[in-house]
Amino acid sequence: MENRENVKGIAARAAIWSARHRALAIFGWIAFVAATVVLSAMIGTSQADEGTAGHGDSGDADRIVAAAGFPEQPAGEMVLIQNRAESNRTAATAEITRILGSTTGVSEVQEPIQSADGRSTLVTFTIAGDPETAAERVDPALDAVARVQSDHPGLYIAEAGSASADQLVSEELEGGLNRLGMLSIPVTLGILLVAFGAVVASFLPVLLAIMSVVAAIGLMAAASRYAPAVDETTHVMLLIGLAVGVDYCLFYIRRERDERRRGADPHRALMIAAQTSGRSIWVSGLTVMIAMAGMFFTQDVVFVSFATGTILVVATAVLGSLTVLPALLSALGDRVDAIKIPGLYRRSSDGRIWNGLLKVVLAKPLVSAIVAVAALGALAYPALDLKTRGQAIQDISPDAPVVQTFLAIGQAFPSKTTPAQIVVEDDSVETPEFEKALAGLKAAIQASDGKLVEPVGVEVNPAGTVAVVSVGLAGKESDSVAVDALNLLRDRVVPDTFGRIDGATALVTGSTAGGVDYNEQLDKTLPLVFAFVLGLAFILLLVSFRSVVVAVTGLLLNLLSVAAAYGMLVYVFQYGHFEEQLGFVSGGGITNWIPMFLFVILFGLSMDYHVFVVSRIREGHDRGLSTREAVREGIGRTAGVITSAAVVMVAVFALFATLPLTATKELGVGLAAAVLLDATIIRAVLLPSVMTLLGRSNWWLPSWLGWLPEVAHEPPAEPDEPRVERELVPVS
Repeated sequence: MENRENVKGIAARAAIWSARHRALAIFGWIAFVAATVVLSAMIGTSQADEGTAGHGDSGDADRIVAAAGFPEQPAGEMVLIQNRAESNRTAATAEITRILGSTTGVSEVQEPIQSADGRSTLVTFTIAGDPETAAERVDPALDAVARVQSDHPGLYIAEAGSASADQLVSEELEGGLNRLGMLSIPVTLGILLVAFGAVVASFLPVLLAIMSVVAAIGLMAAASRYAPAVDETTHVMLLIGLAVGVDYCLFYIRRERDERRRGADPHRALMIAAQTSGRSIWVSGLTVMIAMAGMFFTQDVVFVSFATGTILVVATAVLGSLTVLPALLSALGDRVDAIKIPGLYRRSSDGRIWNGLLKVVLAKPLVSAIVAVAALGALAYPALDLKTRGQAIQDISPDAPVVQTFLAIGQAFPSKTTPAQIVVEDDSVETPEFEKALAGLKAAIQASDGKLVEPVGVEVNPAGTVAVVSVGLAGKESDSVAVDALNLLRDRVVPDTFGRIDGATALVTGSTAGGVDYNEQLDKTLPLVFAFVLGLAFILLLVSFRSVVVAVTGLLLNLLSVAAAYGMLVYVFQYGHFEEQLGFVSGGGITNWIPMFLFVILFGLSMDYHVFVVSRIREGHDRGLSTREAVREGIGRTAGVITSAAVVMVAVFALFATLPLTATKELGVGLAAAVLLDATIIRAVLLPSVMTLLGRSNWWLPSWLGWLPEVAHEPPAEPDEPRVERELVPVS
């Protein structure tokens, strides 16, 4: 291919090179993906130790325990025997103790203990062997307990513990995630078949997106040496990689196809696509990566892993879209439209419905803007009441027997399910001072008005330098009652007891303490994340469009989209609407990590559409069109591709709402709803109405910023010969 035009920009130059060196670009990409797979297999992925990656006092306490040399504890299980129609639990308790003692894989069956109200009995035991694989050996115990329950129908007899909980997570959540991975690809392909109406054009985006995800997962193995990965990172990478990878290819292919239909020769069509859609992909990819990088400021192992994985998958998707995709389009030519599907293949990709709506919006821009803002404001209003909470056991399949048993045990024996742990470190904890402090703790429990609960457990490491003292908290894990009890323990009880031991360190950890410290860490870093993402996104938009107004309106529109998504999450998950339809039980708040994660994901993905649409509007402006005409042309010609891209994202994200974990439902509903709003109310109504009202002010740039580089948005100059609309006919 000859360079017949003065191409500008990285995307156009990459397209020229790839079209000239098709074989090298295509096989080089395949070799790159294969190399990342080999790299991953050779070095493996370093997994994060989430148990020692906490924040605040609880994180410090967990790290002290991890380094103290405590022997590995086997997986613990509990059997609850509780009054229902009957109240005599003696025979059932004796039977449970006897049967568990002879059950394969069961060890250390303890003496039964009674609840404070006298209605419940608890028998604890362990599953012998490696606790990491205990879920594979817990079935004999579960079966034994079920047999005793059938013999005593007047009592409630059930088992729960770490092994049975792990089994539930493996069966429900991991199985659901695997099904999600398998479903997302055919769903995406089906949508693209409808969008393109041609098999080859539909397969290209899916194929490149999958290869981008595979390559990014391979690169994550190397990156995990610096940012250890958590288990969920791979699934998040698939989610984001499939969404942006398909969208980028969709934008590029659709523009190239549209230019060919308008009469451009293959070379010129590819150059226009590269210099317009390719440039939008480049800018959008940078914006998405900037948004994801904001998660690094949290200093949280999960967010850092998510940030690393998503940045890698977006970067590989951009790389594939700008290099191997032009080579494939150049090689295929009009054969990219091969195997047309009758009834679905269309010559024009313009959205007739959206163009009709756009006509109304441009006729009444002020009214349209007011209506759109009012609608988004109404959706966002519940976000003013947004509350966060930690994840709880009932977030996983709330109707599952193991979950119900955990909740019942938590009510009857608070110290057994979510105890607070006081970690004491000293030269020696086997001293009279420690025993005096322990006695003081027990006295404080008695005087706590039920906020702190016995029994008190004490474990000491082999070196005698670290003790873990367990005490129950009133309430349910992260509710206000449990937090009040924790504050009493941290602020008064521990300082007045173990805090008086000279030279000793006394810190409180446990599920409730970890949740409180996690929330404090997020509250502390949230302003940094927002400032970083908004600041760099503003700079990128300013440089890309040489307009302060476009940059500011872009940020405001995206923030409106995020706020509306927050409002819908509060309405559904915090207020408990649609519980039966979505299969969850409201915990009175949104899972604590969801708001920040949604912000960075949604902000990045919203910029994806914004950059693409505004770039097309800027093309018309640079050709001398009025703002109204530029908006009409830019949004009208992108309506079809934006709709197709949004449907792909909404479908993929909505699949997350089918998973059993409440947090994944929140993630799926939040992302799907926000993308749907962004592609409809934001891009089809609010953006055109606001830009029409602003007129030439859209492109205002103060004189002191005149040094910013000029960026070409318009396609290369047209040849003199007329262009005729035509249908593409694949050649053999």
